[in-house]
Amino acid sequence: MDDDLLPEEARDRLTTTCRTAVGDSLRSLTYFNRFDYQQLYLRSDLERDADLSSFIGNEWHDFKTTQDAYRGSELGEYRYTIRVFENGYLVRITLEDSGVFVTTDGITMQDFEALSAAVVETLNEWE
Repeated sequence: MDDDLLPEEARDRLTTTCRTAVGDSLRSLTYFNRFDYQQLYLRSDLERDADLSSFIGNEWHDFKTTQDAYRGSELGEYRYTIRVFENGYLVRITLEDSGVFVTTDGITMQDFEALSAAVVETLNEWE
């Protein structure tokens, strides 16, 4: 894990963007590329015991597989993935070479849409 993967301004902007989009429902925020990752936010009531390295490997591999599998389909361009778990959601939002996964408590589809749009805009500024 590289603590300097993104400039501080980009880390702060991504965190603010996610907090604005989903409020107190934000559980965690992790930025990643195919080589490394950096956890940018973890809500204070959660423990730092997640195996982020495994999560990143899975999310990067799955993004590439999903992107390739659905390329050219009538569904349109891939935008983001929502994973539903017993205690929350994981949203993967990925550009070609980097992305984030955001974990949240229960939020609406409109919140997921707003989160995705805001994160993509922010990532595009730093890529």
